[in-house]
Amino acid sequence: MLSRRSERHADPSNSFDLSDNRSYLLWRERKLANSPQSIGQVIINVENINALNPIEVHEIKQRCQWANMAVYQCRQSESVDREAIRDLGKQFGLNHLDRNIRADDGGISALHVSTIQQAHEYIPYSNRAINWHTDGYYNELHKKIRAMILHCVSPAASGGENTFVDHEILYLLMRDENPAYITALMQPDAMTIPANIENGVELRPAQSGPVFSIDPQSGQLHMRYTARTKSIEWKADSLVQEAVEFIKVFLRSDSSFILRHRMAAGQGLICNNVLHNRSEFVDDAESDQQRLVYRGRFYERIE
Repeated sequence: MLSRRSERHADPSNSFDLSDNRSYLLWRERKLANSPQSIGQVIINVENINALNPIEVHEIKQRCQWANMAVYQCRQSESVDREAIRDLGKQFGLNHLDRNIRADDGGISALHVSTIQQAHEYIPYSNRAINWHTDGYYNELHKKIRAMILHCVSPAASGGENTFVDHEILYLLMRDENPAYITALMQPDAMTIPANIENGVELRPAQSGPVFSIDPQSGQLHMRYTARTKSIEWKADSLVQEAVEFIKVFLRSDSSFILRHRMAAGQGLICNNVLHNRSEFVDDAESDQQRLVYRGRFYERIE
């Protein structure tokens, strides 16, 4: 427990500075006191995401402050389309969408099983499981994905469960275990994603960068990570390798900080790009029970 004197002299803006342990301990105490350990603690009922009322906005922002994520449940979900996702983001200061190659002109992607061969090769457009990752881990560093919205229009007939982990909790656990792990993963070449090449054309060059970094815009922690074993190169450094193994072991554990949820129609996730995955799923063409999720990736954090 920090003393009142420690609280007065700790600087909250230095929570992720490895040389300022006092500020870290103050932040750590608050983080553990407020972090949810069940998905129900981050679910908020809202009337209509096109026009949230002040209480709904406050509740969502509060969950994002505690856990970097909130799950909303729309009472009126029929009117939710791609434009509604863009408007929802604007209510939280999310104005600039990442226009990736599978998104529409406005930057919103429709995630469903695609019959187009090239799209189907990308796992989000198939019914296969997606391993742990943060979105945009392959982006150039000046195009960091700081926030994301996933909105479920229709769930699959079975499967398609998501699992979420607040990246700040992972940072806390790693720093407690060995602060050198954090130093190792902050190296600018800790993780490299090879170039993306389709039909001999380079769509994206190789991208190196840190796993953990301090966002210059907000002073908050940012994480880029993928648990993929292919199309990734980890730095040949013993501490990097140990740190990566620590992450893998934690993500396979039954920790109460790992939140699981299968989104129903009208539910959505708004988050500061937390770690997440998705289980495989099965659609039912006969009953028209097919999974459709809208995804928006933003360059800003939630206000």
